[in-house]
Amino acid sequence: MMNPFFEMMVKIKNGSLVKKDVVKVSVSKLNARVADILVREGYLEAVAKKGRGIKKYLELKLKYPEGTPCIHQITFVSKPGKRVYRGAKEIGRVRNGYGLSLISTSHGIITDKEAREKNIGGEVLLKIY
Repeated sequence: MMNPFFEMMVKIKNGSLVKKDVVKVSVSKLNARVADILVREGYLEAVAKKGRGIKKYLELKLKYPEGTPCIHQITFVSKPGKRVYRGAKEIGRVRNGYGLSLISTSHGIITDKEAREKNIGGEVLLKIY
């Protein structure tokens, strides 16, 4: 069985490639937090919790300005077999600021820009551009 976070990111990536309007993923605190960050940063259009009881899911509306997907590539940096940690000064920009890294810190999941501003390091989960 795949980790729900990795499953969500793979569904977003594949949905963007085939230009799906909506992707459905399982509900978890991590998935909801990451989806909110992606909406705030402009990679997703909207997030909605749907369903009842055990059949709850997140509905992610993908964004296509001028017909091209906002998410072209998702690269997993840390993997279950090899975790990658970076200090605050070692966290670089993704695509000269046109991309985004998600970092797991003691303050929760934050973007690379927020990590540099707060001077916090952590586990680099993935890069999106």
